[in-house]
Order: sequence, then structure tokens, then C-alpha cells
Amino acid sequence: MKSPWPKVAGAVALLTVIISVLLTAFAWPSVRSSVHDVPIAVAGPAAATAQVTTVLEQHGFTITPVGDTAAAEKLIREREVYGAIDLSTGTPQVLTASAASATVAQGLQSIATALGQLQSGQLQSGATGIAVRDVVALPADDPRGAGLAAGALPLVMGGLLAAVLLTNLIKGAVRRVAGAVAFAITGGLAMAAILQFWFGSLDGNYLAAAGAIALTVGATSLTLLGLESLFGYPGFGAGAALMMLVGNPFSGAATAPEMLPGWSGTLGQLLPPGAGGQLLRSASFFDGEGATHSLIVLLSWLTAGLLLCAAGALRARRRPALSPEPTPIPQPATV
Repeated sequence: MKSPWPKVAGAVALLTVIISVLLTAFAWPSVRSSVHDVPIAVAGPAAATAQVTTVLEQHGFTITPVGDTAAAEKLIREREVYGAIDLSTGTPQVLTASAASATVAQGLQSIATALGQLQSGQLQSGATGIAVRDVVALPADDPRGAGLAAGALPLVMGGLLAAVLLTNLIKGAVRRVAGAVAFAITGGLAMAAILQFWFGSLDGNYLAAAGAIALTVGATSLTLLGLESLFGYPGFGAGAALMMLVGNPFSGAATAPEMLPGWSGTLGQLLPPGAGGQLLRSASFFDGEGATHSLIVLLSWLTAGLLLCAAGALRARRRPALSPEPTPIPQPATV
């Protein structure tokens, strides 16, 4: 029997809504991204930095004043700021950290050009701009950080696919959790190896990077497993939508959380994709500096996922015991 035309129209309308939501979720953060509340340092005496500080604040930067170059570099390496304008010496310079955000580093380079023009009055033939120094640079094999940006989606997809396969192929809560944990470890080792040894997108301690990826994948997969075990497929669908349509586009992996519009960057850092991306940068380039918040977020999701799995298993175990005994069917008397 053929489907009625109103049902076809309903399917088309539903698909239109779905594709509109997908476009909005993934494109809106990028289209509306801009510099606002991006922390940078300004080094030098107050008299020398007052004008520059005012201009930078007007352009969306949050300024931390420091006394000299060493203090500015310390804040950069501790991931307190994304870069610095150094006016503490006779030769002004701009300090960047492309490993923290290539996009912010490019913006600071533009500021260096503008400061060079301001310093020389008008840009003339032979004039030189302000020096730019990358304090914590991305690897030479991936100077734009393309691997890190592209790796954000596989982090989410890895946890989602693990939950789907384990839910449909494996029976038993303990075995599903064991499978999720084992996959998080092997997946973390594999992804870190590809990013570091093949693509050249990571630098530093390989095992630390693998641990950051494993924690992100584990937090995602265990949360989805727990939601499915307790609430069924509606719970799994809601969790998957949260990770894919909110967590991934709001992660700030391609730019910086502070550049995302409104509250989206803050929200993204409370979800596994955003926290995982920042933890991976800290582990790979900053010797673990600035990783505390991300670790707390990921461990919280991991714990919540384990608790949901335990609650789902407990409910499944009690369900047969609480179900009423079937009423026996009376047999006819035998003559």
C-alpha cells in the first residue's frame, strides 16, 4: 500500500527542520565568532601602556598588566593569556602562542602591524613593523593547527559510535562499560599516534596526549551508554544531540572559546568535546598547564556516565523480581 501524500509532506517538513538545525548548530558559532573577552597581557610601565591598553580593550581584549617580558611569557605558558603586547623594553614586540589558538595568534600579528604603522606614523618604503615572537608554537608540520581543529569531530564521533555498537552488540552492563573503557584507551592511543607521528599536529608527551583523548572519548561513550541503559533510545538520542549539536560546535576547537558568540563558549567548555580539546592542547604543548578545569569537567561526565550505567543495570536486575507472577490458566476437569 502506497503512503498517503500528507505523510510524504510531513517527512519532507521534518527533514527540512533537521537540516536547518544542523546548519544553525555548526555554522552559527563560526559566522558570529569575534574577539570578545580574549585575555592577553600588556607588559611595561603604566605610562607607556595606557594608550595601547585602552585601544585593545575597545577591540574586545581583556588586559592583564605585567611588569616585564618574563612575566608575560609566564602567563602565556601557564595558559592564563593567549599572548602579550610587550612595551617593557626599548623595542616593542608582540608575543603569541599559536599552540593555544592559531586564530588569536593571527589577530595579534595584525595588531603588531597596526602598532608598527602607529609607531612610524605612516607606513613608508623600508619601514619595519613590530617584531612578533611565537612563545609556544604549533609544530612545523602543521603550523595552522588544522589537525587539532579537524580532530574535534572524531573525538565526538568516537564516543558516539562506541556507545551505538556496544549497546547493540554487547549484553551486560559490566561488559559494556569494560568495552567502552578499553576502546577509549585504544582509541586514544591510535588517534594520538596519527595526530603526532603521521600528521605532525601534536608535540610533547605522546602518552599525555593519548590520555587526554581517551578521557574525552570515555566521558562521551559512558555518558551515552548510561543514558541508554536508564532511559532507552530517547535518552541516547538526547545525549547524542547534546554532544553533536551543542558540544562539538561550541567547543571552540577551531578558534578559541572566548571568540564564540555570547555564552556558547562557556557552555562548550562544560561539555566533553570542548573540555577535551583544551585538555589535549594543554597536554601536548603546555606541559599540562591550564588543564585543571578540563580535567574536572571530563571526570565529572565520566563519573556521571558510570553512575547512570549502574542505575540502569540495577533497574534491569530488579525488573524481573518486581514483575507479577503469571496467573495460571485453569485446566478443565478430567472425567
